[in-house]
Amino acid sequence: MLPINELVQADQGLVKRAVFSDEAIFQEEIKQIFSRAWLFVGHESLVPNPDDYFVSQMGTDSVILTRNRQGQIQVLLNSCSHRGMKLCRYDHGNNRTFTCPYHGWSFSTDGQLVERPGELVGVPGFTTHYMGELDKKSWGLKSVAQIHNYKGTIWATWDPDAPPFEEYLGDMRLYLDSALDHRDGRPGGSEVIGGVQKWRVKCNWKMPAENFIGDLYHDISHRSVDIVGIGPSGGRGRRDAMKGRVAIAFKDLGHGLLGNLPHFEEPDYSPMYAAYPEIERYYREVHEKRVQNLGSQLRVKHRVGTIFPNMSFHGWQPRTITVFHPVSATEMEMWRMYLVDSDAPEDVKEAARHYFLRYSGPGGMTESDDMENWTGATESSKGAVAQELYFNYQMGIGHTRPVPELRGAVVSHEFTEENARAYYRRWGQFMEGRSWSELMPRYD
Repeated sequence: MLPINELVQADQGLVKRAVFSDEAIFQEEIKQIFSRAWLFVGHESLVPNPDDYFVSQMGTDSVILTRNRQGQIQVLLNSCSHRGMKLCRYDHGNNRTFTCPYHGWSFSTDGQLVERPGELVGVPGFTTHYMGELDKKSWGLKSVAQIHNYKGTIWATWDPDAPPFEEYLGDMRLYLDSALDHRDGRPGGSEVIGGVQKWRVKCNWKMPAENFIGDLYHDISHRSVDIVGIGPSGGRGRRDAMKGRVAIAFKDLGHGLLGNLPHFEEPDYSPMYAAYPEIERYYREVHEKRVQNLGSQLRVKHRVGTIFPNMSFHGWQPRTITVFHPVSATEMEMWRMYLVDSDAPEDVKEAARHYFLRYSGPGGMTESDDMENWTGATESSKGAVAQELYFNYQMGIGHTRPVPELRGAVVSHEFTEENARAYYRRWGQFMEGRSWSELMPRYD
């Protein structure tokens, strides 16, 4: 593998094509990035009841997101400590204990029965085969080192030395809030509707991450969808213009977005579901409550953004969370979750669900355009000659300014590749194996 500073020259806007197609680089990513960074695992609404579980991914590792009988959410490696068999082979369910189908070892998360999540509690033949000598407390399931519930979203890291999640997130949290908070301005209050869409794409996992971090330049790909105009708002097409939109890059953290700078006044109401009067009435009432609830508080609005390394989200319309799970250097599994206010009327939720499915996901009109781009770019980067070439990320170099309201952020015109440069600069820092003291900025 070439030195990292040859693979990525972020300040010059150059990224080697091998970064998107070389298997040795991919394996190093799993080790240096996915075993250390904070990763999105799921949403608490996916496990609403005691003993519920949802099978998720952290890098190439299958994990179990579960809620125990005490209401605590836990994340465990989905692999029996005896011979490695997957414990949960369904996407979701409800189990008090997780029992291996291979040899029958069973593990519990119940805080009244065990000292730590995933403790080994059942071993067939413990007395007769093991003579009662197996140290069960030493053979529990691997648990994540840290877990954080941020307004219903569950994040975890395998690294005990990783900084607290909100420090890792930085002021990008304001934009994540815009997706997770209630539309009337109250903190949190969202839920996932319609389950989780999952599909495989023959592309490198970083391509959609950079696409959603702020690549407005690729909108030419969606020209046909814009002309069709599938949006429910009565506006010009699939998504109405956002006044004052800029590109914002958190250059020290690798996060970025397209959206508005922090502001204190709520913009005038713009229709969200003008084609559906009853639904529109609800959103108008919610907007009026938002103005009252937020008052003179700082607020933001954004279209789309990416939290390093592999989670993206739309904050307004559509309102989604997307995760790009690495499979190989040239394949990923893409997951989409759709958010609504948990206390919204059912007809409002249903209208949102129908719109989300038309817009995004494997059957959506925009995602099919994107997937063709990602798979084509990945395929053309696999050849021996192609891998020696660089992708160009030079748009907007030298045309940024700091954002006083956002620590470590710079703002650019909405057409820029500054956000991608910040993302790959961060990628290079992780791949070099830097310590957390080197990775995390200090703001005085």
